[in-house]
Amino acid sequence: MAKKKQVQLSDARAIAYDVLVRVDQGAYSDLALDGVLSAVPELDVRERSLATELVYGLLRRRGNVDFILAAYSRQPIAKLETQALWLLRLGAYQLIYLDKIPQHAAVHSTVELARQLGLERITGLLNGTLRTMMREPQRVKWPTQDVPLDWLTYKMSLPRWLAQRWLHEFGVEQAGLLAETLLQVPPTTLRVNTLKCSRDEFIAQLEAAGLEARPTHYAPEGVIVERGQLRAAPDLDPELYQMQDEASMLIAHLLQTQPGDKVLDVCAAPGGKTTHVAALTQNKAEIWALDLHEKRLGLLQGSAERLGAVIKTKQWDMTQPCTLFPAGSFNRVLVDAPCSGLGVLRRNPEARWRRTEDDVVRLAKLQKKLLANAAQLVAPGGLLVYSLCTTAAEESVAVIADFLKHYPDFSHEDLRLRVPQRWQELFNAQGQLVTFTHRHDNMDCFFAAALRRRV
Repeated sequence: MAKKKQVQLSDARAIAYDVLVRVDQGAYSDLALDGVLSAVPELDVRERSLATELVYGLLRRRGNVDFILAAYSRQPIAKLETQALWLLRLGAYQLIYLDKIPQHAAVHSTVELARQLGLERITGLLNGTLRTMMREPQRVKWPTQDVPLDWLTYKMSLPRWLAQRWLHEFGVEQAGLLAETLLQVPPTTLRVNTLKCSRDEFIAQLEAAGLEARPTHYAPEGVIVERGQLRAAPDLDPELYQMQDEASMLIAHLLQTQPGDKVLDVCAAPGGKTTHVAALTQNKAEIWALDLHEKRLGLLQGSAERLGAVIKTKQWDMTQPCTLFPAGSFNRVLVDAPCSGLGVLRRNPEARWRRTEDDVVRLAKLQKKLLANAAQLVAPGGLLVYSLCTTAAEESVAVIADFLKHYPDFSHEDLRLRVPQRWQELFNAQGQLVTFTHRHDNMDCFFAAALRRRV
């Protein structure tokens, strides 16, 4: 047991294997990987980077890698034991996608890892399969765009149900472009905490620390780190920034919050958007944050304290009518709803293989309930903003259409009338925010709509 633990803590490949098996059993990749890496602060930065690439890269391209392995495996992939399959995937991913690792090293390290894990019985399988991949790459016959469903499923590494959906919604070309961008490593995007620093000042600090950064195109407080890693700048003050995608930064702006407003975020944790609202109003709005889970509210409170954001929190299940406040208490309400996460698959790669068509239907029902209960807290003349990171129409435009049908005291508001000119391309014909990674400066896919309560 001690030997196995030592292997996990000292080698990138063993760390990746350990995390991937945990993810296969239901863990979240970011939490599992961060937990292991934080336990070994002495681990070389190159090993950390390799472990991260192996975990996230392989989870994004699992369907792609399995298609390749199927050309070499003597038995169906689904029938391989879990340990052998993950080790094969690790070896194959290195052979195919990590050019800086010599092929013989990728094979040798995979076989040695199996031995160190006490899996001597499968070393022959690993060695034979991976070496055949090296010798006979021509075995793999990729489907072309002429067979678009197979092309998206195998070449673009999408679950088949999602490939079918995107083909229907976007067509072959756009579905392919979107799928390709969601296979890439997402940018390191930061929101500058304007309560304590300007964007120009923060970029200067990044550059002084040896990092290269540029302003985001749309969000006025966003920064993209183009070269270098934050961990290489330990003196950078964590009070000055929040990790947040640019699309997510747009949501707080859409609330159009003013000093003196009463604001409620009903699904607030971990708090990126809530603390952003506080920054936009310079802490001059009364902001309340609700969440179902007390532990997640703790994360939000920690972020608010770090950033200097003044936010009040309460625990509540918004699937139930909220009795914490009188009806109509807030003139700004945000429902950043739990969703399928289909727009952020590059950031949460295991969701690619966990989500199902049934999840989309189930979540749409939940979202309708959350939106309806939140609506009761909007004051006459107040604004209700609904947002989420999905590409599914059932969770976005259909939820809004259903809401307007049942709540005639609300009207749809065209967000294009309230945003800068350079943002206009981010909205559909109804004035709803619809961002796509492959179209809009590498942002996540987001949806948002505004609903005004009549006076």
